[in-house]
Amino acid sequence: MPAALPLPCRRQRLALTALALAMPLLAPTAAQAGEIEVLHWWTSGGEAKAAQALKASLQAKGHQWKDFAVAGGGGDAAMTVLKSRVVSGNAPAAAQIKGPSLQDWAREGVLAPVDDVAKAEQWDALLPKAVSDIMKYKGSYIAVPVNVHRVNWLWANTEVLKKAGAKLPGTWDEFFTAAEALKKAGVVPLAHGGQPWQDFTTFEAVALGVGGAEFYRKALVQLDPAALKGPTMDKVLATFKRLKPYTDKNAAGRDWNLATAMVIKGEAGMQIMGDWAKGEFVAAGKQPGKDFACAPAPDTAKAFTFNVDSFAMFKLKNEAGVKAQKDLASAILSPAFQETFSLNKGSIPVRLNLPMDKFDACARQSSADFVATAKAGTLVPSIAHGMAVPAAAEGAIKDVVSQFWNTDAMTPAQAMDRLVAAAKAR
Repeated sequence: MPAALPLPCRRQRLALTALALAMPLLAPTAAQAGEIEVLHWWTSGGEAKAAQALKASLQAKGHQWKDFAVAGGGGDAAMTVLKSRVVSGNAPAAAQIKGPSLQDWAREGVLAPVDDVAKAEQWDALLPKAVSDIMKYKGSYIAVPVNVHRVNWLWANTEVLKKAGAKLPGTWDEFFTAAEALKKAGVVPLAHGGQPWQDFTTFEAVALGVGGAEFYRKALVQLDPAALKGPTMDKVLATFKRLKPYTDKNAAGRDWNLATAMVIKGEAGMQIMGDWAKGEFVAAGKQPGKDFACAPAPDTAKAFTFNVDSFAMFKLKNEAGVKAQKDLASAILSPAFQETFSLNKGSIPVRLNLPMDKFDACARQSSADFVATAKAGTLVPSIAHGMAVPAAAEGAIKDVVSQFWNTDAMTPAQAMDRLVAAAKAR
């Protein structure tokens, strides 16, 4: 799930302005009283149902919801349209933006703070600091988080493991033991889609498991050169490369959901993927704990890589629109919406300590681990999903990881040199 693009730097502004002027406006410029136009890319399945729940919440408060859904590209298409709208002076009231891109937009002076709502509803107490820091610019909330996806998950077909005489691995050593058993049983040990973002998702799970949360933070959040080119990263890269022989020859270019289907059908034993994979199992009529197992990726039980959806609020001049924005921010973090949205989307609430009675075993474990890692300081943003570093550095590092995965001759030392160089991308 590639991350959305950040606000362009100023040297791109002229080109984007010309593009915006050439494009027909996609919505009226004047907001009606109480109208709130919301740009998002929740256009299918449970996501669309969740968006409808938010719409109903706003309409119940007397506001008019104007849906501005842009499908495709994991948000990239939506960001392209948003940029043209903003530079033409026609920003929507709210837009789905995530990670460091929020700071890029805030630096341009186009986002509206929602500190009054945050203070009144005590957001600092409701959210883990690792999440709330991303929602702030210079100490002010400029966005509201919607939900949490855990990325460091291992999914397994329990019947396939049983037949191969393998147990669900909790460590990397146990993973390779299980992979050998599955291989001998004639099953693909690790279902994988050979796309750069999937390579990167697997890589970050290995980095977290081998190096721990503190190393992960230094190397993949702070982009510390010493961490990117040290003995721990050498071990991370070596472990990462050991996984490839346990994937199949048809992995190149495979979509993630097709890899998940291999596990569901018993063609593969395991998959490393975020919690959106659970939706594929459930849609196929499989039950967690019975037909499939969910567990933290090897050696990451006490850590958590998060991917958080969020909405930024754009500056409006219309008072009724501003009121609708504030009501939207309040509705998003309300207990009822937090529960409804995540039940539909397969994620977990971002609001801490909500009852999880209606959620399945995988979500309950994820929520408990989210709370525990927030307290322990081992809750870290996913670099593979746009939460940790600026888009240019993320893209450059992702390219290095995929080159290393796909190039047998590339050594960990060579890869580390390239990681250091990639981290400087701006």
